[in-house]
Amino acid sequence: MKILMLTPYLPYPLLSGGQIRTYNLLKKLANKHEVTLFALIKDYNETQYIPELEKYCAKVKVFKRSSAPFSLSNIFRTAISSFPFLVIRNHVPQVISAVKEELSQDQYDLIHAETFYMMPHIPETAIPTLLVEQTIEYLGYESYAKRAPKLLQGLLSIDIKKIKRWERHYWKQSKKLIVMSEEDKKFIGKELGSEDKIEVVANGVDTTWFEEKQRYLPDNPTLLSVGTFKWLPNVEAVTFLVQKIWPHVTKRVKNSKLWIVGNAPTKDVMDYQEKDPNITVSGTIPDIRDAFKGAHVLVAPVFSGKGTRYKILEAMASGTPIVATTTAVEGLDVKHGIHVLTSDTAKGMADLVVKLLKDPALQKKLAKNGKAFVKSKYDWSIISEKLDTIYQTIGSNHA
Repeated sequence: MKILMLTPYLPYPLLSGGQIRTYNLLKKLANKHEVTLFALIKDYNETQYIPELEKYCAKVKVFKRSSAPFSLSNIFRTAISSFPFLVIRNHVPQVISAVKEELSQDQYDLIHAETFYMMPHIPETAIPTLLVEQTIEYLGYESYAKRAPKLLQGLLSIDIKKIKRWERHYWKQSKKLIVMSEEDKKFIGKELGSEDKIEVVANGVDTTWFEEKQRYLPDNPTLLSVGTFKWLPNVEAVTFLVQKIWPHVTKRVKNSKLWIVGNAPTKDVMDYQEKDPNITVSGTIPDIRDAFKGAHVLVAPVFSGKGTRYKILEAMASGTPIVATTTAVEGLDVKHGIHVLTSDTAKGMADLVVKLLKDPALQKKLAKNGKAFVKSKYDWSIISEKLDTIYQTIGSNHA
């Protein structure tokens, strides 16, 4: 089957959840389908990674979008447009003409769009479009707006209304809508009035790759935080961890350490290690397995955003015990005390972290159960088969 895939990022290197998802699905489906990838890039130096993607794609074309999202041009264009800022900053008119040309030259069976804000690049066509929503965008921005300074809340509310309007529009326009969890399916189904066109193709993990490295725990009890800081819920989570949970832990486990890992840490996040010598901020590291394998517990106080969490799946694949909020593990079907430990308060999470650090038997239990769980339900080989079935159904109907 010939598929044209549009992504708002180049799916390599693996610095964000979206990149991890797209790269692994391309890798698993390469022998079954012929995929042409159209991807947006921020900087031309990203073109060095195209050869890695050409291993799994028939063609790879990249299109430059604005390097800095909050440019005066993007802000002005948003102010006079019905589109939200999220669409404007990812909109490249050149892509529209390139898609038209590509569709006129080749016979495609399916167009696969990652995120609703890539949909404006698709011209009117009879070719069925599959839209993948890795998260429900307007909910994440609504959560951020509630915590934003009063001065910003008014402006954000206008933009959020735009996001909500266009997100719903493209949900309706797509032939098939892919979401990350049953919870997301139910939520969007309620918004649309039906779940008929919605399918769950969750995020996954390369369990074999994570098993290749052994755990090597440091002498000091180490808490780990993982997540790209370009995603607002991760910034909120780290702030909550450092300010609300960490003080409780350090009072009861005197020699504990906190390790913060994630792409593009903000200045506020970098400052944490300046104020506390027991906190280390690494930003991006060459091999994320080193973080998971070198920590006693992953702490994930996520309170907003939708979609399944890579940090949870990867921690379990690594044998790293997890203390998380219920939102952080929503949609994964994990059980408290069996696969993870959950609480939705700072004190409750701190208590669970301390309990875990002082109980090696509990650490081993969670590690063993977590590994078995992701291997049986969330390995990319399983996830890719579900997507392949959907491809075949849509493509066959189109043919």
